[in-house]
Amino acid sequence: MQTSPAVPRQATLPGPSDGPPDTSGSGPGSGPGSGPKQAKGGRFGLPTATALVMGNIIGGGIFMLPAAVAPYGTVSLLSFAVLTVGAIALALVFGKLARRNPRTGGPYVYAREAFGDFAGFLSAWSYWITTWVSNAALAVAAVGYLDVLLPIQHSTLLTIGAALTLQWLPALANLAGTKYVGVVQVVSTVLKFIPLLLVAIGGLGFFDPARMGPFDASGSGWLGGMTAAAAILLFSYLGVESAAMSAGQVRDPERNVGRASVLGTAGAALVYLLGTLAVFGTVAHSRLVHSTAPFSDAVNAMFGGSWGGVAIAVAALVSMTGALNGWTLLAAQAPYAAARDGLFPAVFAVERRGVPVFGVLISVGLASLLTVLNFASGAKGAFEILVLVTSFTATVPYLLSTAAQLYWLVRGEHGKVAPGRLLRDAALGLGAFAFSLWLLAGAGYAAVYQGVLFLFAGILIYVWMAGRRDQQPS
Repeated sequence: MQTSPAVPRQATLPGPSDGPPDTSGSGPGSGPGSGPKQAKGGRFGLPTATALVMGNIIGGGIFMLPAAVAPYGTVSLLSFAVLTVGAIALALVFGKLARRNPRTGGPYVYAREAFGDFAGFLSAWSYWITTWVSNAALAVAAVGYLDVLLPIQHSTLLTIGAALTLQWLPALANLAGTKYVGVVQVVSTVLKFIPLLLVAIGGLGFFDPARMGPFDASGSGWLGGMTAAAAILLFSYLGVESAAMSAGQVRDPERNVGRASVLGTAGAALVYLLGTLAVFGTVAHSRLVHSTAPFSDAVNAMFGGSWGGVAIAVAALVSMTGALNGWTLLAAQAPYAAARDGLFPAVFAVERRGVPVFGVLISVGLASLLTVLNFASGAKGAFEILVLVTSFTATVPYLLSTAAQLYWLVRGEHGKVAPGRLLRDAALGLGAFAFSLWLLAGAGYAAVYQGVLFLFAGILIYVWMAGRRDQQPS
């Protein structure tokens, strides 16, 4: 889920008829992934699941991406192509894993089934950190766009109030039930694409190759420039796992999770590529490298006037609200699935109208606290560090999921398959694993170092939960 140039963006909810939280897979002697699968007939069809993926991948970062990669030249367009191939490979792997086990929790379920409770916990814990910290970042970024429409940043109280409102409105939609989550997600996804497509398609009529600048603007060689641009663009594809996280609420998840993951990822990549290409061809390169609102500059260049900033601010707010809506849902899913298996506190498994109520409330509460601390203390440097940490924490579940797919292939437990299919699935798994490693490398040394500390801090939670669970009589 892309939230800002440095922010990663970065489960089907069980229906009310699924009964109380299951603990059959959490007692002594139970194998990983032994809990029941979600019932079919969820509330999300293929269009809504696809919108969830696209909406979570495309947050607010697209509105800054062209300026962020402009210093590297048009070689950054090659980075888009390479990253898209890697992201679609990862989406296909999630589809295959969901076909094997279409339960709520996605990466958590896959890691636990393949490698046991501890790996599953690390995946759920890592993903949960990613969701609520990224939600705080989304709210902070959204306030910046809101200030264009309603100047509020002269007052700390107004700024905090606006940020909290932007977080809690999607939370209320989630608490109302997954039906409303789907409606908000589809509407916001459609609305955000109207201005984006206006620039992407309308820009073709104003496109001038002379404005695009040099192929290798950084002077570090095309390979070095492509890699450097990729380090910025890598985080734009986080969110590809969204349909897998919501598999239990997706109708016919064995088929639709994979389809939604691929369609949503490909659609997001197409919007990214066309939008960036249009901005490159409508805004002079010398101006673009210093732009703070590249889409606004593109609209102004296309149609004249200065209304582009207002139009893009509205589009960004719609985009970020949709991303907050989708990621609030996902913020409750990983701890919900882990709580059902006894690896997270049981309060995360409490449902109302098919929604993990306390998962939503606790996640939004933590994001709100982080937001208030950010604005009240002015410690934006510390906040940016936390955001970079999510670049690491978001990648851990990807690595464990792709490793799980390779594990099942090595064990030969996918049934009898033709050699060609086996080789294809192995190549796909290895490609997705390499893509996940590239995401990890793109986070940088400092983010990985601090991310490891965040990740291992959760071990205390695991020790507490595992110890209490093992005390219970068989």
